[in-house]
Amino acid sequence: MSNKTSRSLAISPEQGLSRYLTQIRKFPMLSKDEEFMLAKRWQQHEDPDAAEKMVTSHLRLVAKIAMGYRGYGLPMAEVISEGNVGLMQSVKKFDPDKGFRLATYAMWWIRASIQEYILRSWSLVKLGTTAAQKKLFFNLRRMRNEIEAVDNSQLRPEQVSHIAETLNVQERDVITMDGRMSGSDASLNAPMGPEGDMEWQDWLTDEAPNQADRFASQQEFDSRMDLLSSAMSDLTEREQHILSERRLTDEPKTLEELSVVYNVSRERIRQIEMRAFEKLQKAMQRMAKEQGLPIGT
Repeated sequence: MSNKTSRSLAISPEQGLSRYLTQIRKFPMLSKDEEFMLAKRWQQHEDPDAAEKMVTSHLRLVAKIAMGYRGYGLPMAEVISEGNVGLMQSVKKFDPDKGFRLATYAMWWIRASIQEYILRSWSLVKLGTTAAQKKLFFNLRRMRNEIEAVDNSQLRPEQVSHIAETLNVQERDVITMDGRMSGSDASLNAPMGPEGDMEWQDWLTDEAPNQADRFASQQEFDSRMDLLSSAMSDLTEREQHILSERRLTDEPKTLEELSVVYNVSRERIRQIEMRAFEKLQKAMQRMAKEQGLPIGT
């Protein structure tokens, strides 16, 4: 993207988060027609002014998404800055003719950029090379709370098994990840059992995927994400918004909250959500078949 567009982010969050959040509220939100025309200007002429307006109008979206990652001990200003990088990439690749709004498309780029930054910062590059490992990293805290594991205590074997099965990852990866996130690497040779006559590794089987499997897994994940983005264009704007808020966000909205937004009953929101989900599934399956890609039903 152009230098001018980059200069539009000169109001960097590193200069003061409170000031930054106040400043980005001054940028106007775009109507659907305004956004479409600006996107076409960028797509056809690479007009830097058009790109700048699309970026600045969505800085609040980046800040909102970034706030969901406050629990990883990283400077929020840096998290927002990484999200802004993802936003600029999404504007660069956005195709307005697919029918959905930039915000729906951009949130994937924003989250991906933030998550990659967090993974790098936690020095988990090796563990973060597959979609499954990233899922483990960003869900382990929540699952610890759900099973009521004591903070900073070692997970019991049955808890490890439960997390591994739920997230479809290896048990030894759960142990290693949990050790790093709690501040000290867990040892696979740590004694277990009432007599201390067993080790953690005795509970595990070596099912680690080889390099080829990891690469294939990442390719499949990327393909599905591309399909999802394209399939969203089969939905109406209302269906896109409701489905995104209910199923494609880290903090899903309740039926009650969305019923207030659209001034309809909770049951009506549920019906729209289910219809949108079914349409999305069919669209993804159709596109996968057209592209010769495997995808579950």
